[in-house]
Amino acid sequence: MIDVERWPEWTASMRRVERLDGGPLGVGSHVRVEQPKLAPATFEITSWVPERAFDWNTTSPGVTAIARHAIEPMAGGVRVTLSVEFSGWLAGVVVWWFGELTSRYVAMEADGLKRRCEALTSD
Repeated sequence: MIDVERWPEWTASMRRVERLDGGPLGVGSHVRVEQPKLAPATFEITSWVPERAFDWNTTSPGVTAIARHAIEPMAGGVRVTLSVEFSGWLAGVVVWWFGELTSRYVAMEADGLKRRCEALTSD
């Protein structure tokens, strides 16, 4: 999941993901994300727990989107939790306009990641 530039290989919700800075991915890293039907956005990693979780935020006038990515070890595997939340004075409008699309993209990402991981473990 932290190899963000390869996300378009396993989810159609991502057209392109590009690291904008060098070094290891972590707090302060910037990533440009291009998704179908959405304007390109630059995300900054604001929370980082190695091999467990990260959050990244993008801000537009009146709204901030926070995307959370977490992996929890469990017996026989892991549980991955993906979510997006919006804040700011335009958050309600953004959720009304893009909420269904955002939910669909999060589900596509979860399904794609699951298929990718299962394919890697079966090899």
